[in-house]
Amino acid sequence: MTNTTPRVDSDAIQSQLAQLCKPPGSLGMIEFAATRLCETQQTLHPQTRPRHVTVFAADHGVTCEGVTAWPSEVTGAVVKVMQTGRTASGVFARTLDANYEVVDVGLLQSIHNSGDAVPATSLRDAAKRRGTANLLREAAMAESDFDHAWDVGVERAEAAIAENSQVLIGGEMGIGNTTAATCLIGLLCESEIGSNVAEIVGRGAGLDDQQLSHKQQVVVAAIERVRAMGPLNAKQIGCEVGGLEIVALAGLYARAAQAGRTVLIDGVIATSAAVLADAIHPGTRAQMIAGHRSTEPAHNAALAKLQLMPIVDLQMRLGEATGAIAALPILDLAAAMLCEMATLGELEL
Repeated sequence: MTNTTPRVDSDAIQSQLAQLCKPPGSLGMIEFAATRLCETQQTLHPQTRPRHVTVFAADHGVTCEGVTAWPSEVTGAVVKVMQTGRTASGVFARTLDANYEVVDVGLLQSIHNSGDAVPATSLRDAAKRRGTANLLREAAMAESDFDHAWDVGVERAEAAIAENSQVLIGGEMGIGNTTAATCLIGLLCESEIGSNVAEIVGRGAGLDDQQLSHKQQVVVAAIERVRAMGPLNAKQIGCEVGGLEIVALAGLYARAAQAGRTVLIDGVIATSAAVLADAIHPGTRAQMIAGHRSTEPAHNAALAKLQLMPIVDLQMRLGEATGAIAALPILDLAAAMLCEMATLGELEL
């Protein structure tokens, strides 16, 4: 059966905004956010609640190359704190009334609840593989590992959709994952980057100048390794240089977009997953809103690839979905503006 429901196009959205009791364009980026909400939800009365945050956690074999300021063990240590709801993303999500969960898709060591205390935050163990291989030397994961991580993301999206979540946010935790994300962006966004790949490599979780230079060399060498293999599709590139949490994020984004939900994107790692999702399922980006602009230089290339403009720029680079969650109040205001503001026609002159 052919769907005859008319689409809410740009003209209809702008007409709705023009009727509101305010000078045209006077609410700036809030009006931009309102437009994107209408486009992603295909309604002139979008909703931002319920909203759901899923943080995927995994470890990376490339950390043995000295690309991070922290050892891999920190990933699991942070995830344990996430269970208490006291990391930045947990605190932000609770403050802004967002459902919050953490999913292990590849920690080196599984985390089990200890004692009788009930964790404040759900931790799901969905790992098939414990960490990736060293992407500088070999493929980070097998195709079966990619498929499993993707399916975990799809399943968590479906769970959030079943709870009627209107806005889905994905986050990540994984020491070394800015290296994987930058390699992905370097390979999937070549036209946006140009020839100097080293310039998109950022400091991640606090590298000094010498460590940054080394990380640049590793990223360039890993990208050259993959390019030497000849033309690869997006999934193959994901297997070569991706991370299990990045692939899970991509699966979540693709499924949420397919269901017509608003997908609110976080920083450089989450956006690398968004690029991967859109490369595998073209059109996924139509459901995306970029929450914020990261200070990581690769983020700009990924945003350009997706043709997304971020809602806020707070000079953040934490990950964990924090930047996306920080943009939620703007989306709330945008939805309230559309649904509750008086119109010019109601003025009594």
